[in-house]
Amino acid sequence: MHPGPSYQLQQMTWPEVREALQTARLAIIPLGAQEQHGPHMAESCDAVLAEQFAIRLAERLHPLAIMTPPITMGVSSHHLHFPGTLSLQPSTLIAILRDMIVSLKPHGIGRFLIVNAHGGNQATLGVAADVLTREEGIEFYYAKTTASAKDVMDKHISSQLFGHSCEREVSEALYLAPELVRQDRLAKGELVDGGRWRKLRPGSPLQGFYYYEEMTANGCIGDAPQGSRELGEALVETALTRLAQAVRDILER
Repeated sequence: MHPGPSYQLQQMTWPEVREALQTARLAIIPLGAQEQHGPHMAESCDAVLAEQFAIRLAERLHPLAIMTPPITMGVSSHHLHFPGTLSLQPSTLIAILRDMIVSLKPHGIGRFLIVNAHGGNQATLGVAADVLTREEGIEFYYAKTTASAKDVMDKHISSQLFGHSCEREVSEALYLAPELVRQDRLAKGELVDGGRWRKLRPGSPLQGFYYYEEMTANGCIGDAPQGSRELGEALVETALTRLAQAVRDILER
């Protein structure tokens, strides 16, 4: 299905954008991160995956959506002790989103969808949805790239703990951007025994902040060598189908 027609602002002239705005009713903003991804994935992983996923979503929604340039950094403070990670403050990310919204709103765009590829951004996006919806008078939505394909994950992934530079993320990259993966260095996560991180994971009675090296010595979790392009295709295409339909339901209401 790729490539197809889409409105990507980075590739358009202003008269082309003006014409696109005759039909576009939504702006898609890809959001990623610049952070460590273990020994086998490039640190641009989340930014690239967000952009590639968003391109395909914009194609499916054409001509109802435009796509902005990606935000290539996110809230990654828990990875800062690994070299190369760059992190935004949550307030900085919200300010960037606000500036993008304020730039596009006068041209008739009142709905915004953040396509997010980094779990560490999710809490900030929840706050942004509250603040920016009320203060800027727009509709603000966000979606984690392949989160809606949980049934595919449940069927094909056996690791009890996965979600960062794991078989899921490696699979998505092998399908969307294989240049991100160092296939000769694929490694399972080296989980740290003991420690407080196990008591602070989602689903535990207590939640709190911990640095990633408290959980994994090599910066990744799960079983990356089990990743495959086939699994990536199943995850991405399932999620794209479901998210595109959800967006159309919003636009058509």
